[in-house]
Amino acid sequence: MTLSRDDCIAAIEKHSAGFAAVARGNLAARVEHCPEWDVADLVRHLTDVHWLWATIAEERLSSPPDEERRPAHVAGASLVDAFEKGAQRLADVLRSADQGASCWTWAPHQQDVAFITRHQVQEAAVHHWDAAHAAGQSVDIDPDVSADAVAEFLTFSVSSEADPMEPAPPSLGTPLVLRATDTGDTWTLSDGHAPGTTRWLAEDAEDAPHVEANAADLLLWLYGRVDLETPGVPDDLLERFRSLCYTD
Repeated sequence: MTLSRDDCIAAIEKHSAGFAAVARGNLAARVEHCPEWDVADLVRHLTDVHWLWATIAEERLSSPPDEERRPAHVAGASLVDAFEKGAQRLADVLRSADQGASCWTWAPHQQDVAFITRHQVQEAAVHHWDAAHAAGQSVDIDPDVSADAVAEFLTFSVSSEADPMEPAPPSLGTPLVLRATDTGDTWTLSDGHAPGTTRWLAEDAEDAPHVEANAADLLLWLYGRVDLETPGVPDDLLERFRSLCYTD
C-alpha cells in the first residue's frame, strides 16, 4: 500500500473523531448524497461498517460474520458514543493485526487485512465529509491520503480484468486521465483486454482528456459528492467511466 499502516490508521482515527464531533447534536440533519438518510442513519451505518471489518480482521474470517452477531443499535444520545467505541476498536484491531493475514474481503484480488486497513480510510473520510456537509461545514482530507484513496478506488471500485463487471458495460473507448493538481499524481485509464474492463498506469497521456482537481476533490468526485469542471472531456466519456464504477 502507498500509505503505511500507521498512516492509514491515523487517517481512520482522525476522520472518525471528526465524524463523531460533527454528528453529535446534528443527528436529524438530512444527508444530501444518501437522500433517504439523516445523520443518525449515517452514524448507524458507519458503526455497522466498523464492526463488520474489525470482526473480520480480528477473527481472520473467511466469510462475512453471521448477521445475528451484529450488535443492536443504541438510541438517542448514546448513538455517537457507541460509534466512537466501535471506531476505536477498529483502529486497535488493525494496529495489532498482521496486515498480510488472509481474510474475506469483497475484492476478489486482495483477500487480506491490508485491504481492510487501506479501504477504511476512504470510508471514514467520505462519510466524515457527508456528516460535515449536512452541518454546513467543510472537511480537510490530507492530499497524500486522498491520492492514495483515488488509486485504491481505481484499482478496486472500477471494472477490471481482475474483477469484471457483469454484464460487461460499454468500454471507455479512449484513455481518460485523472490528475491531482496538489500532489502531482496522475492516473491514465484505458480499456482492459476484456470487454467492459479498465486498467490504469501512474503516468500522463498528454493528448487524452483530463479531469484535474486537488486530490481530495478528485476523491469526492469519484464518490459523486462534488461536481468538477471538466472542459475538454466529452460527456459521453464521463458517462462510460461512471458506468464502469461499482460505487455511484
